[in-house]
Amino acid sequence: MRINKAVIPAAGLGTRFLPATKAQPKEMLPLVDKPAIQYIVEEAAASGIQSLLIITGRGKRAIEDHFDYAPELEAFLRAKGETKLAEEIRRITELLSLHYVRQKEPKGLGHAVLCGRDFVGDEFFAVMLGDDVIFAAPPALRQLMEIHEETGRSVVAVMGVPKEEVSRYGIIAGEKVRPGLWRVKSLVEKPSPKEAPSNLAVIGRYILSPKVFEILGETKPGRGGEIQLTDALNMLCQEEPLYGYAFQGKRFDVGEKLGYMMAQVEIALLHPEIGPAFKEYLRQLCRTLFTTP
Repeated sequence: MRINKAVIPAAGLGTRFLPATKAQPKEMLPLVDKPAIQYIVEEAAASGIQSLLIITGRGKRAIEDHFDYAPELEAFLRAKGETKLAEEIRRITELLSLHYVRQKEPKGLGHAVLCGRDFVGDEFFAVMLGDDVIFAAPPALRQLMEIHEETGRSVVAVMGVPKEEVSRYGIIAGEKVRPGLWRVKSLVEKPSPKEAPSNLAVIGRYILSPKVFEILGETKPGRGGEIQLTDALNMLCQEEPLYGYAFQGKRFDVGEKLGYMMAQVEIALLHPEIGPAFKEYLRQLCRTLFTTP
């Protein structure tokens, strides 16, 4: 079954990046020369998604403006002879069909996903979290789609994490089907290392059954007083099959400072314009840092 629609929850307050996010959406913080959310939208387009809903909130208008047409800017760039840059600005607006809805209150990830119910309708759909920037070929979402096409069921991306970090994630308990694929039996939101059923953490890519909306509508606030998507998925896997797939690729958690800076460095190194010069700068910096007494 083809996945045509995706939802990106982007209504969070970005408190881990204050004061930078006081007046700017955290999703618009740049990774070199593109805002973080653009990497997610580009992954959706590269995976074959046709329609994308971004769940926004107050103060998030910059996201809509970024993906909207900017004819004055394009005309200005073309007049200066910056044709390639003008074409890039236009390309951003034509990646796929974009839609927006506001989450009026910060009630949690589960509630944000529930805001996409009317957009999705009665079909399987993708959820992509903006905090997880993943570099992979094929794209991480496309890899999950292939598992969905094979099984016809819901799939979540998982990766092994150190035991001391399980309290930062939703963790699955599962039965191994084959290398890299598990049938999920249960999920726990942010367990302590002693409570965690495994070290397999759910990462921000999902292919979900529309049944999840019915469950989310009945889910009570959980950890942190919020409606947790993990709690709804725990119920979902009791009613219909849910799989966990260990995607192939490199993931950065750009929702926290260290992960954001690691992504900056690696993206800069690969950037065609500044990559070689930045690599030389890092080489000299490391030489200074590790040779100075």
